[in-house]
Amino acid sequence: MSETVSYGFQEVDPEEKTRRVGSVFARVAARYDLMNDLMSGGLHRLWKDDFVRAVNPRPGERILDMAGGTGDIAFRMAKRGAHVTVADINPAMLDVGKERAKKRGLEGLEWSEQNAEVLSFESADFDAYTIAFGIRNVTDIPAALREAYRALKFGGRFFCLEFSRCEWPVFAEVYDSYSMNVVPKIGKAVAHDEEAYQYLVESIRRFPDMSTFKSMIADAGFAQTTARPILGGVVAMHSGWKI
Repeated sequence: MSETVSYGFQEVDPEEKTRRVGSVFARVAARYDLMNDLMSGGLHRLWKDDFVRAVNPRPGERILDMAGGTGDIAFRMAKRGAHVTVADINPAMLDVGKERAKKRGLEGLEWSEQNAEVLSFESADFDAYTIAFGIRNVTDIPAALREAYRALKFGGRFFCLEFSRCEWPVFAEVYDSYSMNVVPKIGKAVAHDEEAYQYLVESIRRFPDMSTFKSMIADAGFAQTTARPILGGVVAMHSGWKI
């Protein structure tokens, strides 16, 4: 791992990024889902539905939902009968998810504070590994991908949903302007934290493009890797298999 890593548009020590990202999500946890609705116009709900359909969770399967904090993906998969472990490095995000599950009467979910780079689970423990809008916040992404591979059974599948780079020229310019200039202001007004959302939009710009990230997944050992753009690449769904 390099001596410095990106924290938005800044270069910082790896430990400093981990600390700062932890602070960001601790501060925005309570309003995280509301902000997702406002920033995406509710589209994140459709993207997550599409994501879960692609994962195709089956009754009895063990699935690890990494960076799953508030439970959005886990709730959808649990309704299909999967045994879901919701993992997140941030206890504040997990607390929000637990409270949401309680209000919805959802039982059977496991909640676990985990660092994606160093999971405490046994090898070959899960049938599927999911991570939605979380991988770009990991300090050492290749390490997290290797851990995902280790934690999966042979024949297990990896699915990642993440913001990417829009490939539609005119729309890309509009989207870039909106995300850089408007989203932080929404964060200031709604979550009372402009700096946190400034980081979040900057982190999207620093995340690898679809092709590069697909190669990173393959480098971690996964086979049959795919990358599917959504809304021209504003969001991308990546997948791979452990065979």
